[in-house]
Amino acid sequence: MSPQPTPTSTEFGLHRIHQIAVTVQDVDRAAAFYRDALGMTFLFRAPPGLAFFDCGGIRLMLSLPEGAEVPQGNSIIYYGVDDIQRAHATLVERGVRFIGSPHVAARLPDRDVWLAEFRDSEGNVLALMSEVRR
Repeated sequence: MSPQPTPTSTEFGLHRIHQIAVTVQDVDRAAAFYRDALGMTFLFRAPPGLAFFDCGGIRLMLSLPEGAEVPQGNSIIYYGVDDIQRAHATLVERGVRFIGSPHVAARLPDRDVWLAEFRDSEGNVLALMSEVRR
């Protein structure tokens, strides 16, 4: 069996997200929000101050800020949903604070991209995203 060729810099690329970290101020409060309000599958807790959830095969880690550098904000995580109106209504019933109603963010040739931004229990901006074929 011959060894695999070493990829060149043009062949290498990142193609899969394994885990996303979201910085929070209160892991217990945030874990309850992600579990109860967003309905994510809780995986496990790890000391000190970490909680892990499954999000369609990608692990979401809630963690306290580490070191002297405290992040000023997180990247926005866009959660894909099939029916954004229904997802929005369900999350509102669970007490999720939306920044605005679901709206068309982009009209592509064959579909519309809908967004609805909201905040988690720690003030981080998250969003629902749905691509609706015309």
